[in-house]
Amino acid sequence: MHRIAIVGAGKIGHMIADLLSHCGDYQVAVIDKSVEQLERLRLATPVECIAIDVNDPDAVAAALRGRFAVLSAAPFQVTGRIAEAAAMAGVHYLDLTEDVANTRRVRALAATARTAFIPQCGLAPGFITIVGYDLAKRFDQLQDVRLRVGALPQYPSNALNYNLTWSTDGVINEYCEPCEEISNGELVNAPPLEEREEFSLDGVTYEAFNTSGGVGTLCETLRGRVQNLNYRTIRYPGHAAIMKALLQDLRLRERREVLRDILEHALPTTLQDVVIVFVTVTGMKKGRLVQETYANKVYGQAFHGVERSAIQLTTAAGICGVLDLLAKGHLPQQGFIRQEDVSLDKFLANRFGRVYAMRERQVMEVPAA
Repeated sequence: MHRIAIVGAGKIGHMIADLLSHCGDYQVAVIDKSVEQLERLRLATPVECIAIDVNDPDAVAAALRGRFAVLSAAPFQVTGRIAEAAAMAGVHYLDLTEDVANTRRVRALAATARTAFIPQCGLAPGFITIVGYDLAKRFDQLQDVRLRVGALPQYPSNALNYNLTWSTDGVINEYCEPCEEISNGELVNAPPLEEREEFSLDGVTYEAFNTSGGVGTLCETLRGRVQNLNYRTIRYPGHAAIMKALLQDLRLRERREVLRDILEHALPTTLQDVVIVFVTVTGMKKGRLVQETYANKVYGQAFHGVERSAIQLTTAAGICGVLDLLAKGHLPQQGFIRQEDVSLDKFLANRFGRVYAMRERQVMEVPAA
């Protein structure tokens, strides 16, 4: 049995702990600075709870020593410090961050580490990157790679057509930071909330626009091999225009704490959400111009009689699936590991990765190995 630690006892950390503790192959500890947050954990299988300041790498490192891995489900602002603690403790490190600066910090730590450092193991970046690279490998020559992901309410009922389904700070950050993409063969930074487009899937119209971080390391991996590669977040039409007014016209991008307070007091959370994954790759195969598309919708499920949102399940399944592959020796055991290094077939065959095959509502079960 592998001893692992999860940093962060929020919605996603709670879901990760539930999945890993229930499967029977991991001895789980949950670390958070908030005793109250730890006390709110309601898990079918008991876990160890450790209350320490997650901003203190020395304290976190002391709690990690002797464990197999640490999984960061903490806010992106502290990801770098948790990675430092993992390096000090000599344990494998996985996170969910979409923040570009923190991923660069993780890569720098991985250069001298004796263990694996695997950032961006969630939905986007994460699963979307695995899918995009798997499709891209099938082409003789690449032209366009388009990655689209959204976590949306099934029943939108406000002007933003949106409910809070995950970290408010994370949403604001991806709406504000530059967006890495490849355009006409050149690596560039595009502005967030721009390059809006509309498309339809299953008879529903959506909009998609630039947001930061979702492409992961794929631009670097495919640079020189693809003409255009971009990532855009999916929302219902009208969302981008309102967010641009708030962030740019009202200049709330300079006062993010104010915007966070507004959103968290005005937008309710929901468990009735849907995660949309839509990837299109165009290029040459055997002298012909070909397009291949991966499209999927994942809905919330019941786990141990408790309703879980689609974004909880897909994000937690992403990092748990990668951990499983690491533990079983299907991934390198040292250095910086990209999501592109994860086999799509092995991920989807994994007991946690199977979440992405759930297109209809059902009761989720995670078998032991």
